[in-house]
Amino acid sequence: MTVPDKVRELLALDRADEAIALVDEWKAGGGEMDDILYYLLGNAWRKKGSWQMAMNNYLEAVAINPESPASQALDIANEILAFYNKDMYNQ
Repeated sequence: MTVPDKVRELLALDRADEAIALVDEWKAGGGEMDDILYYLLGNAWRKKGSWQMAMNNYLEAVAINPESPASQALDIANEILAFYNKDMYNQ
């Protein structure tokens, strides 16, 4: 099983911490990061609620491959973060 497949499996099981650790080990061992791994890493951080880390990884993926699915994920993340009622914070 490839690293991206294992990361997908971990994310499907809601084990984002393990997915992040797996990618970190892969990088530390000299593994090449491609747009798919950055995209999956972004998804793992998003599942943990760390939007900044998610978006950083999506940006890395898009820099490698502008046609990456991370491009759409980045657009969606921006829309989600821009959609809130500012008046709710003043109550």
